[in-house]
Amino acid sequence: MAIAIDCFARHGYQGTSIDRIASTAGVTKGAIYYHFRDKEELLFEAVQDRITEFEQRIVGSVTPSTDPAGALSEIARVCVHIATKNNLRRFILTLMVEALDTNPRLSEAFRGILRRFRSYLAGIIRVGQEQGVFRRDIEASLAAELFAGGVIGAELQHYQDTERVDLARVMEGVVAQLIALLLPDEAPAAASARRVVGGRSPRRKSPKEH
Repeated sequence: MAIAIDCFARHGYQGTSIDRIASTAGVTKGAIYYHFRDKEELLFEAVQDRITEFEQRIVGSVTPSTDPAGALSEIARVCVHIATKNNLRRFILTLMVEALDTNPRLSEAFRGILRRFRSYLAGIIRVGQEQGVFRRDIEASLAAELFAGGVIGAELQHYQDTERVDLARVMEGVVAQLIALLLPDEAPAAASARRVVGGRSPRRKSPKEH
């Protein structure tokens, strides 16, 4: 399945055949067909398995009840880590775009994934609003859509131009700008977030520089 994910990520659904997967994995086509009826079943099993793993990791990594702003930063950090360590995020984004007009079933699955992600983000933002950490006049669902769009856009740019687009740097900027929007104007953290330039926070001075 890991080999299949890598092939789907690099070549798309249409460009990936059972022959290609079997050859890359060093197994026979019969071995693959023993476990999966066809390429589509293998794809859906891969999507379900890896997305469940990703969602569980996100949920297990954040603590929105004690630090809503920190939870948003942690989600972005996990996305960066996964995007730069394996092909899972590339796999999802590649197929998400390809499925728009070619695979209604797969497109429906991706809609569900995106809706759950936005819903989870909106829940974190509402927690912050209930605690008085975030502004109440910002629609949580809209803020979640902005955050999800920033994450996906940053990843697409990184995959398209890895040498020029530093994913961690861009993601820092996405989080900083969202938090600047959410925090009350008088909050010190809001002013600090707004000073972020190009995704980089102002460099902290070392003890010797003070």
